[in-house]
Amino acid sequence: MSAPTRSSVLEAFKAPGVWVPPLVVVAILVFVMTLVYLGSVVDPAGHLHGLPVGIVNEDSGTTVSGRHVDVGQTVAGELERSPAVTSRLALRRGDPAAIEHQMNLAREYAAVVIPAGFTVSLLAINSPTAVPRTSPSSRSIELLTNPRAGTLGVSLATGVLAPALADVSAAIGRQLRATNRGRPSGAVQTLISDPVIVTQVAYRPLPRHTALGLSAFYIALLTTFCGFLGATVVHVAIDSVLGYATTEIGPRWHLRQPVPITRWHTLLAKWAMVLALTAILTGLMLLAARWILHMAMPHSGELWLLTWFAAAVVGIGTLVLFAALGTLGQLIALLIFIYLALASSGGTVPLQALPGSLSFLAAFEPLRQIIGGTRSILYFNARGAAGLTRAFVLTGIGLAFWLSLGAAVTNWYDRKGFHRVTPALLDYIDHAVRGYREQTAPPTNQLQSSTDQPAHDG
Repeated sequence: MSAPTRSSVLEAFKAPGVWVPPLVVVAILVFVMTLVYLGSVVDPAGHLHGLPVGIVNEDSGTTVSGRHVDVGQTVAGELERSPAVTSRLALRRGDPAAIEHQMNLAREYAAVVIPAGFTVSLLAINSPTAVPRTSPSSRSIELLTNPRAGTLGVSLATGVLAPALADVSAAIGRQLRATNRGRPSGAVQTLISDPVIVTQVAYRPLPRHTALGLSAFYIALLTTFCGFLGATVVHVAIDSVLGYATTEIGPRWHLRQPVPITRWHTLLAKWAMVLALTAILTGLMLLAARWILHMAMPHSGELWLLTWFAAAVVGIGTLVLFAALGTLGQLIALLIFIYLALASSGGTVPLQALPGSLSFLAAFEPLRQIIGGTRSILYFNARGAAGLTRAFVLTGIGLAFWLSLGAAVTNWYDRKGFHRVTPALLDYIDHAVRGYREQTAPPTNQLQSSTDQPAHDG
Protein backbone atom coordinates (compact mmCIF):
# COMPACT_ATOMS: atom_id res chain seq x y z
CA MET A 1 0.00 0.00 0.00
CA SER A 2 1.46 3.37 -1.01
CA ALA A 3 1.89 6.07 1.58
CA PRO A 4 -0.49 9.05 1.37
CA THR A 5 0.81 12.14 -0.36
CA ARG A 6 2.03 14.76 2.13
CA SER A 7 0.33 18.16 1.96
CA SER A 8 2.13 21.48 1.96
CA VAL A 9 1.73 24.18 4.57
CA LEU A 10 -0.69 25.98 2.26
CA GLU A 11 -3.22 23.21 2.82
CA ALA A 12 -4.04 24.73 6.22
CA PHE A 13 -5.29 27.92 4.54
CA LYS A 14 -7.38 26.43 1.72
CA ALA A 15 -10.65 26.58 3.68
CA PRO A 16 -11.11 30.21 4.79
CA GLY A 17 -14.66 29.42 5.85
CA VAL A 18 -13.13 27.40 8.69
CA TRP A 19 -10.44 29.71 10.03
CA VAL A 20 -11.72 33.19 9.12
CA PRO A 21 -14.86 33.21 11.38
CA PRO A 22 -12.91 32.35 14.57
CA LEU A 23 -10.43 35.13 13.83
CA VAL A 24 -13.26 37.62 13.31
CA VAL A 25 -14.96 36.55 16.55
CA VAL A 26 -11.73 36.83 18.54
CA ALA A 27 -11.00 40.26 17.05
CA ILE A 28 -14.45 41.50 18.07
CA LEU A 29 -14.05 40.08 21.58
CA VAL A 30 -10.63 41.70 22.05
CA PHE A 31 -12.04 45.04 20.88
CA VAL A 32 -14.96 44.79 23.30
CA MET A 33 -12.75 43.60 26.17
CA THR A 34 -10.40 46.55 25.66
CA LEU A 35 -13.28 49.02 25.81
CA VAL A 36 -14.79 47.37 28.86
CA TYR A 37 -11.66 46.65 30.89
CA LEU A 38 -9.74 49.87 30.23
CA GLY A 39 -12.98 51.83 30.38
CA SER A 40 -13.36 50.77 33.99
CA VAL A 41 -9.97 52.11 35.10
CA VAL A 42 -8.98 54.90 32.73
CA ASP A 43 -10.84 57.74 34.56
CA PRO A 44 -12.32 56.71 37.93
CA ALA A 45 -12.41 60.30 39.22
CA GLY A 46 -14.37 61.40 36.16
CA HIS A 47 -17.00 58.69 36.72
CA LEU A 48 -17.15 59.15 40.50
CA HIS A 49 -20.68 59.51 41.85
CA GLY A 50 -22.37 58.54 45.10
CA LEU A 51 -19.27 57.38 47.00
CA PRO A 52 -20.54 56.96 50.59
CA VAL A 53 -18.91 59.25 53.19
CA GLY A 54 -20.06 60.12 56.71
CA ILE A 55 -20.11 63.39 58.63
CA VAL A 56 -19.80 63.52 62.43
CA ASN A 57 -20.34 66.92 64.05
CA GLU A 58 -19.44 66.78 67.75
CA ASP A 59 -19.25 70.57 68.02
CA SER A 60 -22.08 72.13 70.03
CA GLY A 61 -21.14 75.75 69.25
CA THR A 62 -21.14 78.67 71.67
CA THR A 63 -23.01 81.90 72.43
CA VAL A 64 -21.48 85.21 71.36
CA SER A 65 -23.25 88.50 72.22
CA GLY A 66 -26.50 86.64 72.78
CA ARG A 67 -26.26 84.83 69.43
CA HIS A 68 -25.59 81.10 69.08
CA VAL A 69 -22.65 80.37 66.80
CA ASP A 70 -21.95 76.83 65.54
CA VAL A 71 -19.02 76.73 63.10
CA GLY A 72 -19.12 72.91 63.03
CA GLN A 73 -22.67 73.08 61.67
CA THR A 74 -21.48 75.63 59.13
CA VAL A 75 -18.68 73.33 57.93
CA ALA A 76 -21.07 70.38 57.55
CA GLY A 77 -23.59 72.54 55.74
CA GLU A 78 -20.98 73.93 53.34
CA LEU A 79 -19.92 70.40 52.40
CA GLU A 80 -23.52 69.35 51.84
CA ARG A 81 -24.19 72.38 49.64
CA SER A 82 -21.00 72.15 47.60
CA PRO A 83 -21.68 70.85 44.05
CA ALA A 84 -18.04 69.72 43.80
CA VAL A 85 -18.68 67.40 46.77
CA THR A 86 -22.28 66.29 46.38
CA SER A 87 -21.89 65.47 42.68
CA ARG A 88 -19.29 62.84 43.57
CA LEU A 89 -19.90 61.85 47.19
CA ALA A 90 -22.99 60.67 49.07
CA LEU A 91 -22.76 62.44 52.44
CA ARG A 92 -24.60 61.06 55.46
CA ARG A 93 -24.62 62.56 58.93
CA GLY A 94 -24.43 60.39 62.01
CA ASP A 95 -23.03 60.07 65.49
CA PRO A 96 -19.65 58.39 66.06
CA ALA A 97 -21.20 55.00 66.88
CA ALA A 98 -23.34 54.99 63.72
CA ILE A 99 -20.42 55.97 61.49
CA GLU A 100 -18.18 53.30 63.02
CA HIS A 101 -20.93 50.74 62.46
CA GLN A 102 -21.10 51.69 58.79
CA MET A 103 -17.33 51.48 58.45
CA ASN A 104 -17.28 48.06 60.10
CA LEU A 105 -19.62 46.85 57.36
CA ALA A 106 -17.58 48.39 54.50
CA ARG A 107 -20.41 50.80 53.73
CA GLU A 108 -18.44 54.04 54.03
CA TYR A 109 -14.99 54.91 52.73
CA ALA A 110 -14.33 57.93 54.98
CA ALA A 111 -15.88 60.27 57.50
CA VAL A 112 -15.42 63.96 58.29
CA VAL A 113 -15.19 64.30 62.10
CA ILE A 114 -15.64 67.82 63.54
CA PRO A 115 -14.42 67.80 67.18
CA ALA A 116 -16.11 69.16 70.27
CA GLY A 117 -15.05 72.74 71.08
CA PHE A 118 -14.39 73.49 67.41
CA THR A 119 -16.30 76.78 67.45
CA VAL A 120 -14.78 77.99 70.73
CA SER A 121 -11.28 77.22 69.52
CA LEU A 122 -11.72 79.12 66.26
CA LEU A 123 -13.29 82.19 67.91
CA ALA A 124 -10.45 82.27 70.44
CA ILE A 125 -8.00 83.00 67.61
CA ASN A 126 -9.22 86.61 67.58
CA SER A 127 -8.17 87.10 71.19
CA PRO A 128 -4.76 88.66 71.91
CA THR A 129 -3.68 85.52 73.74
CA ALA A 130 -4.87 83.22 70.97
CA VAL A 131 -1.56 81.58 70.25
CA PRO A 132 -0.95 80.09 73.71
CA ARG A 133 -4.65 79.40 74.39
CA THR A 134 -5.69 77.79 71.11
CA SER A 135 -5.28 74.03 70.99
CA PRO A 136 -4.55 72.72 67.48
CA SER A 137 -6.46 69.51 68.22
CA SER A 138 -9.69 71.37 69.01
CA ARG A 139 -9.66 73.15 65.63
CA SER A 140 -8.54 70.06 63.74
CA ILE A 141 -11.07 68.33 61.49
CA GLU A 142 -10.31 64.65 61.20
CA LEU A 143 -10.63 62.74 57.93
CA LEU A 144 -11.29 59.24 59.23
CA THR A 145 -10.52 56.80 56.41
CA ASN A 146 -11.58 53.18 55.98
CA PRO A 147 -8.80 51.38 54.05
CA ARG A 148 -10.46 47.99 54.60
CA ALA A 149 -13.29 49.08 52.29
CA GLY A 150 -10.80 49.83 49.49
CA THR A 151 -7.70 51.97 49.30
CA LEU A 152 -8.57 53.55 45.94
CA GLY A 153 -12.01 54.46 47.24
CA VAL A 154 -10.38 56.14 50.22
CA SER A 155 -8.04 58.03 47.91
CA LEU A 156 -10.95 59.23 45.78
CA ALA A 157 -12.92 60.34 48.84
CA THR A 158 -10.03 62.29 50.37
CA GLY A 159 -9.22 63.76 46.97
CA VAL A 160 -12.67 65.37 46.96
CA LEU A 161 -12.86 66.28 50.66
CA ALA A 162 -9.39 67.78 51.15
CA PRO A 163 -9.79 70.71 48.69
CA ALA A 164 -13.38 71.26 49.82
CA LEU A 165 -12.26 71.57 53.48
CA ALA A 166 -9.43 73.89 52.40
CA ASP A 167 -12.01 76.18 50.80
CA VAL A 168 -14.13 76.04 53.96
CA SER A 169 -11.09 76.92 56.08
CA ALA A 170 -10.33 79.93 53.87
CA ALA A 171 -13.95 81.10 54.13
CA ILE A 172 -13.89 80.79 57.93
CA GLY A 173 -10.64 82.75 57.98
CA ARG A 174 -12.20 85.59 56.02
CA GLN A 175 -15.11 85.73 58.48
CA LEU A 176 -12.74 85.80 61.45
CA ARG A 177 -10.70 88.56 59.83
CA ALA A 178 -13.87 90.61 59.27
CA THR A 179 -14.91 90.32 62.95
CA ASN A 180 -11.42 91.09 64.35
CA ARG A 181 -11.49 94.74 65.45
CA GLY A 182 -7.98 94.85 66.80
CA ARG A 183 -4.59 94.63 65.14
CA PRO A 184 -3.63 90.97 65.44
CA SER A 185 -0.02 89.89 65.66
CA GLY A 186 1.72 88.16 62.78
CA ALA A 187 1.21 84.74 64.38
CA VAL A 188 -2.51 85.38 64.77
CA GLN A 189 -2.79 86.61 61.18
CA THR A 190 -1.21 83.34 60.06
CA LEU A 191 -3.75 81.40 62.09
CA ILE A 192 -6.64 83.43 60.71
CA SER A 193 -5.58 82.93 57.09
CA ASP A 194 -6.01 79.13 57.41
CA PRO A 195 -7.56 78.41 60.83
CA VAL A 196 -8.76 74.83 60.25
CA ILE A 197 -6.32 71.94 60.48
CA VAL A 198 -7.23 68.80 58.52
CA THR A 199 -5.65 65.53 59.65
CA GLN A 200 -6.08 62.12 58.06
CA VAL A 201 -6.40 59.10 60.35
CA ALA A 202 -7.04 55.49 59.35
CA TYR A 203 -9.91 53.73 61.10
CA ARG A 204 -8.80 50.16 61.88
CA PRO A 205 -5.62 50.19 59.76
CA LEU A 206 -5.00 47.13 57.65
CA PRO A 207 -2.73 44.48 59.17
CA ARG A 208 0.51 43.45 57.49
CA HIS A 209 0.54 40.98 54.61
CA THR A 210 -2.76 42.14 53.12
CA ALA A 211 -1.35 43.52 49.83
CA LEU A 212 -2.30 47.06 50.90
CA GLY A 213 -5.94 46.02 51.06
CA LEU A 214 -5.90 44.10 47.76
CA SER A 215 -5.50 40.58 49.13
CA ALA A 216 -9.28 40.06 49.04
CA PHE A 217 -9.35 41.06 45.37
CA TYR A 218 -6.52 38.73 44.40
CA ILE A 219 -7.96 35.78 46.33
CA ALA A 220 -11.31 36.35 44.61
CA LEU A 221 -9.62 36.62 41.20
CA LEU A 222 -7.65 33.41 41.77
CA THR A 223 -10.90 31.75 42.85
CA THR A 224 -12.45 32.67 39.52
CA PHE A 225 -9.40 31.30 37.71
CA CYS A 226 -9.69 28.04 39.66
CA GLY A 227 -13.23 27.65 38.36
CA PHE A 228 -12.56 28.72 34.78
CA LEU A 229 -9.29 26.83 34.29
CA GLY A 230 -10.59 23.80 36.17
CA ALA A 231 -13.62 23.67 33.86
CA THR A 232 -11.42 23.96 30.78
CA VAL A 233 -9.25 21.06 31.93
CA VAL A 234 -12.28 18.95 32.88
CA HIS A 235 -13.95 19.63 29.52
CA VAL A 236 -10.91 18.40 27.58
CA ALA A 237 -10.22 15.47 29.92
CA ILE A 238 -13.77 14.07 29.91
CA ASP A 239 -14.13 14.55 26.16
CA SER A 240 -10.82 12.74 25.64
CA VAL A 241 -11.95 9.81 27.79
CA LEU A 242 -15.26 9.63 25.92
CA GLY A 243 -13.55 9.81 22.52
CA TYR A 244 -14.81 13.28 21.52
CA ALA A 245 -11.44 15.05 21.74
CA THR A 246 -7.85 14.12 21.01
CA THR A 247 -5.02 13.85 23.51
CA GLU A 248 -1.73 15.26 22.30
CA ILE A 249 1.41 15.37 24.44
CA GLY A 250 4.57 16.19 22.55
CA PRO A 251 4.81 13.86 19.54
CA ARG A 252 2.18 11.47 20.91
CA TRP A 253 -1.34 11.85 19.49
CA HIS A 254 -4.19 9.69 20.67
CA LEU A 255 -7.93 9.47 19.98
CA ARG A 256 -10.16 7.00 21.77
CA GLN A 257 -13.17 5.39 20.17
CA PRO A 258 -16.26 7.60 20.81
CA VAL A 259 -18.64 6.34 23.48
CA PRO A 260 -22.40 6.51 22.84
CA ILE A 261 -23.44 8.95 25.58
CA THR A 262 -25.97 11.78 25.72
CA ARG A 263 -24.98 15.42 26.07
CA TRP A 264 -26.84 15.58 29.41
CA HIS A 265 -24.92 12.65 30.92
CA THR A 266 -21.66 14.07 29.60
CA LEU A 267 -22.40 17.38 31.32
CA LEU A 268 -23.28 15.59 34.56
CA ALA A 269 -19.91 13.80 34.50
CA LYS A 270 -18.10 17.10 33.93
CA TRP A 271 -20.01 18.81 36.74
CA ALA A 272 -19.09 16.05 39.17
CA MET A 273 -15.43 16.24 38.24
CA VAL A 274 -15.22 20.04 38.43
CA LEU A 275 -16.85 19.98 41.87
CA ALA A 276 -14.06 17.77 43.20
CA LEU A 277 -11.30 19.56 41.30
CA THR A 278 -12.22 23.05 42.52
CA ALA A 279 -12.11 21.83 46.13
CA ILE A 280 -8.49 20.79 45.57
CA LEU A 281 -7.49 23.88 43.58
CA THR A 282 -8.90 26.41 46.05
CA GLY A 283 -7.38 24.49 48.95
CA LEU A 284 -3.94 24.59 47.32
CA MET A 285 -4.39 28.29 46.58
CA LEU A 286 -5.13 29.14 50.21
CA LEU A 287 -2.36 26.88 51.53
CA ALA A 288 0.18 28.62 49.31
CA ALA A 289 -1.09 32.07 50.30
CA ARG A 290 -1.14 31.31 54.02
CA TRP A 291 1.87 29.08 54.66
CA ILE A 292 4.31 30.11 51.94
CA LEU A 293 3.46 33.78 51.34
CA HIS A 294 2.28 34.39 54.96
CA MET A 295 -0.80 36.30 53.88
CA ALA A 296 -2.99 37.45 56.76
CA MET A 297 -5.89 34.98 56.67
CA PRO A 298 -8.32 34.91 59.61
CA HIS A 299 -11.27 32.51 59.38
CA SER A 300 -9.46 30.34 56.83
CA GLY A 301 -12.10 27.60 57.06
CA GLU A 302 -14.90 29.96 56.05
CA LEU A 303 -12.69 31.37 53.32
CA TRP A 304 -12.07 27.92 51.84
CA LEU A 305 -15.79 27.09 51.86
CA LEU A 306 -16.61 30.36 50.07
CA THR A 307 -13.84 30.06 47.49
CA TRP A 308 -14.65 26.40 46.78
CA PHE A 309 -18.34 27.16 46.37
CA ALA A 310 -17.67 30.16 44.13
CA ALA A 311 -15.04 28.37 42.01
CA ALA A 312 -17.38 25.41 41.56
CA VAL A 313 -20.17 27.70 40.35
CA VAL A 314 -17.83 29.43 37.87
CA GLY A 315 -16.67 26.01 36.67
CA ILE A 316 -20.23 24.74 36.30
CA GLY A 317 -21.20 27.86 34.35
CA THR A 318 -18.18 27.54 32.07
CA LEU A 319 -19.04 23.90 31.33
CA VAL A 320 -22.62 24.91 30.50
CA LEU A 321 -21.29 27.40 27.94
CA PHE A 322 -19.06 24.67 26.48
CA ALA A 323 -22.05 22.33 26.25
CA ALA A 324 -24.32 24.97 24.70
CA LEU A 325 -21.92 26.74 22.34
CA GLY A 326 -19.04 24.35 21.79
CA THR A 327 -15.63 25.98 21.23
CA LEU A 328 -17.21 29.44 21.17
CA GLY A 329 -18.34 28.78 24.74
CA GLN A 330 -14.77 29.14 25.99
CA LEU A 331 -14.51 32.66 24.55
CA ILE A 332 -17.88 33.65 25.96
CA ALA A 333 -16.92 32.22 29.36
CA LEU A 334 -13.67 34.19 29.24
CA LEU A 335 -15.61 37.36 28.53
CA ILE A 336 -18.26 36.77 31.21
CA PHE A 337 -16.23 35.30 34.05
CA ILE A 338 -12.94 37.14 33.55
CA TYR A 339 -13.01 40.41 31.61
CA LEU A 340 -16.52 41.68 32.29
CA ALA A 341 -16.18 40.45 35.87
CA LEU A 342 -12.86 42.24 36.36
CA ALA A 343 -14.19 45.48 34.93
CA SER A 344 -17.30 45.49 37.14
CA SER A 345 -15.94 43.83 40.29
CA GLY A 346 -15.19 46.93 42.38
CA GLY A 347 -12.09 45.14 43.62
CA THR A 348 -9.69 47.92 42.69
CA VAL A 349 -11.93 50.75 41.44
CA PRO A 350 -15.05 51.19 43.64
CA LEU A 351 -18.42 50.71 41.99
CA GLN A 352 -19.23 54.38 42.47
CA ALA A 353 -16.29 55.28 40.18
CA LEU A 354 -17.33 52.98 37.32
CA PRO A 355 -19.35 53.89 34.22
CA GLY A 356 -23.06 53.23 34.65
CA SER A 357 -23.16 50.16 32.41
CA LEU A 358 -20.46 48.43 34.45
CA SER A 359 -22.18 49.29 37.71
CA PHE A 360 -25.23 47.46 36.33
CA LEU A 361 -23.13 44.37 35.53
CA ALA A 362 -21.79 44.33 39.09
CA ALA A 363 -25.23 43.36 40.36
CA PHE A 364 -24.86 39.81 39.03
CA GLU A 365 -21.25 39.29 37.90
CA PRO A 366 -19.80 36.55 40.16
CA LEU A 367 -16.44 38.19 40.87
CA ARG A 368 -18.15 41.13 42.58
CA GLN A 369 -19.93 38.80 44.98
CA ILE A 370 -16.75 36.78 45.65
CA ILE A 371 -14.79 39.95 46.47
CA GLY A 372 -17.49 41.08 48.89
CA GLY A 373 -17.36 37.73 50.66
CA THR A 374 -13.57 37.47 50.83
CA ARG A 375 -13.28 41.08 52.01
CA SER A 376 -15.79 40.37 54.77
CA ILE A 377 -13.83 37.31 55.89
CA LEU A 378 -10.34 38.85 55.66
CA TYR A 379 -11.01 42.39 56.93
CA PHE A 380 -14.38 42.51 58.73
CA ASN A 381 -14.38 39.44 60.97
CA ALA A 382 -16.56 37.40 58.56
CA ARG A 383 -19.63 39.55 59.24
CA GLY A 384 -22.59 38.52 57.13
CA ALA A 385 -23.77 42.12 56.71
CA ALA A 386 -20.31 43.15 55.45
CA GLY A 387 -20.80 41.14 52.26
CA LEU A 388 -20.52 37.48 53.25
CA THR A 389 -24.27 36.75 53.24
CA ARG A 390 -24.71 38.48 49.89
CA ALA A 391 -21.81 36.48 48.45
CA PHE A 392 -23.33 33.12 49.40
CA VAL A 393 -26.88 34.07 48.41
CA LEU A 394 -26.08 35.52 44.98
CA THR A 395 -23.55 32.81 44.19
CA GLY A 396 -26.24 30.28 45.11
CA ILE A 397 -28.64 32.00 42.72
CA GLY A 398 -25.94 31.77 40.06
CA LEU A 399 -25.59 28.05 40.76
CA ALA A 400 -29.33 27.51 40.30
CA PHE A 401 -29.24 29.49 37.05
CA TRP A 402 -26.36 27.52 35.50
CA LEU A 403 -27.73 24.15 36.61
CA SER A 404 -31.14 24.97 35.13
CA LEU A 405 -29.67 26.32 31.90
CA GLY A 406 -27.33 23.36 31.47
CA ALA A 407 -30.09 20.82 32.07
CA ALA A 408 -32.50 22.62 29.73
CA VAL A 409 -30.06 23.07 26.84
CA THR A 410 -28.46 19.61 26.86
CA ASN A 411 -31.76 17.76 27.28
CA TRP A 412 -33.26 19.82 24.45
CA TYR A 413 -30.30 18.97 22.23
CA ASP A 414 -30.75 15.28 23.09
CA ARG A 415 -34.50 15.33 22.39
CA LYS A 416 -33.95 17.07 19.05
CA GLY A 417 -31.35 14.51 18.04
CA PHE A 418 -28.45 17.00 17.97
CA HIS A 419 -25.90 14.31 18.77
CA ARG A 420 -22.23 15.15 19.03
CA VAL A 421 -21.67 12.05 16.90
CA THR A 422 -24.71 10.51 15.19
CA PRO A 423 -25.62 6.89 16.01
CA ALA A 424 -25.02 5.88 12.37
CA LEU A 425 -21.53 7.35 12.48
CA LEU A 426 -20.87 5.67 15.82
CA ASP A 427 -21.82 2.29 14.27
CA TYR A 428 -19.58 2.99 11.29
CA ILE A 429 -16.66 3.91 13.56
CA ASP A 430 -17.26 0.78 15.64
CA HIS A 431 -17.17 -1.47 12.56
CA ALA A 432 -14.10 0.35 11.24
CA VAL A 433 -12.24 -0.03 14.54
CA ARG A 434 -13.07 -3.73 14.76
CA GLY A 435 -11.95 -4.23 11.18
CA TYR A 436 -8.72 -2.37 11.83
CA ARG A 437 -8.00 -4.45 14.92
CA GLU A 438 -8.63 -7.66 13.01
CA GLN A 439 -6.28 -6.56 10.24
CA THR A 440 -3.49 -5.50 12.59
CA ALA A 441 -3.79 -8.41 15.04
CA PRO A 442 -1.18 -11.20 14.63
CA PRO A 443 -2.64 -14.39 13.02
CA THR A 444 -3.86 -16.93 15.55
CA ASN A 445 -1.98 -19.87 13.98
CA GLN A 446 1.26 -17.88 13.94
CA LEU A 447 0.84 -17.14 17.62
CA GLN A 448 0.11 -20.81 18.31
CA SER A 449 3.11 -22.08 16.34
CA SER A 450 5.48 -19.64 17.99
CA THR A 451 4.12 -20.72 21.36
CA ASP A 452 4.43 -24.45 20.68
CA GLN A 453 7.94 -24.27 19.18
CA PRO A 454 10.41 -25.91 21.62
CA ALA A 455 13.14 -23.76 23.02
CA HIS A 456 16.68 -24.37 21.80
CA ASP A 457 19.57 -24.78 24.14
CA GLY A 458 22.05 -22.03 24.03
